[in-house]
Amino acid sequence: MSGSTTRRRPLRFTLAGLGLIAAIGLSGCQVDIGGQTLPSPYYLQDDVQYFPPGPEFKLAREAAALKAAREEAALQQMEQP
Repeated sequence: MSGSTTRRRPLRFTLAGLGLIAAIGLSGCQVDIGGQTLPSPYYLQDDVQYFPPGPEFKLAREAAALKAAREEAALQQMEQP
C-alpha cells in the first residue's frame, strides 16, 4: 500500500509544478514600479489611445462670454445720459 502513494507523489508534484508554470505564464506581468508602468507580454498587440492636449485654460468660452457681457454693459452705461 505504501508503494502506490510513493508513485503518485512525484506525479502530483509534477502536475502541480506544471500548473503553477502555466498560471504564471498566462497571467502577464504588467508591473507598476516607482510610478513607471512596465509592459505586459502583450504590449505589442495593445491598441494605443492618444488624447491630444487640450487648451491650457479650460474655461475659454466662459471667459469670452463674461468679457462680451462686460463690454455690452459698459456700452449701455455710456449710452445712458
